[in-house]
Amino acid sequence: MENSLISPQKQLELENRMQSLGITEESLVEKFILGSGKGGQKINKTFSCVYLKHIPTGIEIKCQQERSQTLNRFMARRQLCDKIDTLLYQKASKEMAEQAKIRKQKKRRSRKTKEKILQDKKMVSDKKQSRKPPTTGE
Repeated sequence: MENSLISPQKQLELENRMQSLGITEESLVEKFILGSGKGGQKINKTFSCVYLKHIPTGIEIKCQQERSQTLNRFMARRQLCDKIDTLLYQKASKEMAEQAKIRKQKKRRSRKTKEKILQDKKMVSDKKQSRKPPTTGE
């Protein structure tokens, strides 16, 4: 995987990481898929989306973050390493924690929680009303 977009240092780091995790190019199935989404004609005409499948684990990665196929190949391999690393060492990755945080933020509140929030707001409102100076009946 030779290219000018990725520094040789980053390329070497990725190769070392893949080797340490036991990932070889022979154990990968790589396909290039037509891109989709934002980007107009350019993205819809080029095969810039990369599909990787690691045969021993069955992990599948689809990467279309960049317009460049070479960058997507690099990023797909990096994502594959992250997933296998998490699978092997059972560590909660930063990405998984971020996804859990977003999931929790999007989750709808229960009826009881909504009622409690409204009750608290009402109490604060009443407290503020009682602080107002009395009005004279002129």
